[in-house]
Amino acid sequence: MNTVYPLKTLNQLRPLLVGFRKEKGLTQKDVSEKLGVTQQTYARLEANPAAASLDRLFRVFNVLGIEMVFSSQSDPEKPSMEENKPDYLSTPARKEQW
Repeated sequence: MNTVYPLKTLNQLRPLLVGFRKEKGLTQKDVSEKLGVTQQTYARLEANPAAASLDRLFRVFNVLGIEMVFSSQSDPEKPSMEENKPDYLSTPARKEQW
């Protein structure tokens, strides 16, 4: 089952990373070993993921099985109440002529 967790601020990134890690039954040590870094290095990243590079975050996402999906809302001030199911065939990139 794919569950969507909207990320609207960088402050939400830390609890999401911790939640995904714990959901997988992994410790910080487990994740650090899969990444090839020390536990202390991963702990610093998890404590402040907003300071990490996008490349490092994607490596963590890969280990945790997280897929990042971008979407837009017609009115950014009004949150969508519908489940966010991306329609990949109608994305702006698919409509662009190559």
